[in-house]
Amino acid sequence: MTQIFNIAAYKFISLENLEQRRLALLEQTQAQAIKGTILLTPEGINLFLAGTQENIDQFLLWLRQDPAFADLEVKYSVSPDVPFKKMLIKIKREIIRMNHPTIRPEAGRAPAVDAQTAARWITKGCDDTGRPIVLLDTRNDFEVDAGTFVGAIHWHLTKFTEFPQAVLEHKDELAGKTVISFCTGGIRCEKAAIFMGEVGIENVYQLDGGILKYFEETGGVGYQGNCFVFDERRTLDPTLQPQPLT
Repeated sequence: MTQIFNIAAYKFISLENLEQRRLALLEQTQAQAIKGTILLTPEGINLFLAGTQENIDQFLLWLRQDPAFADLEVKYSVSPDVPFKKMLIKIKREIIRMNHPTIRPEAGRAPAVDAQTAARWITKGCDDTGRPIVLLDTRNDFEVDAGTFVGAIHWHLTKFTEFPQAVLEHKDELAGKTVISFCTGGIRCEKAAIFMGEVGIENVYQLDGGILKYFEETGGVGYQGNCFVFDERRTLDPTLQPQPLT
């Protein structure tokens, strides 16, 4: 049986000629029989794709020839089937809508904590200075319902545009703690961490690569349940295997 490789990747970088890029991406994905979703925006790219290992490798080889994507980092998982019905490439205003155009990760990322360090802090309950940690889930309610870190804070968001106001209403909960913001693949927590820093919350980190990278590198230390993904697999367990929604 042919094993399907699923990749998730994003990069915040200023992009122009979006329609030209869309057509080139469509041509390449069709040539490699790849299915999935790509979002192209003036602030960068976000992609979720599936195909055979050979075809995915060939596509990434082509994509990384573009200087804008030469250092694109990719998260991998496998599945027995392609979890997408078609190839869809959309041009949008933001990779993930926040309605705060001054939040530009390309101009400078918030501090990030890698998966192994995060797992160590989660196990100890504090960072390397002894400051207690708070895990902040930046995802929407229905995603949190599938699984999250034990003891994580979430603010019952229905869409990410609600996050900035929720931060302002709950700032006091985060004072004096080390905050690790997290999401599925890293996009939302990257914007979230920058916003929190700009409104005066100290000691904020983003979980580098999100939950998917955390699963890949740690097996899900401290995580309870599965991770919702936006394809036909629906959720992935900490071994990155598809699981039905319960």
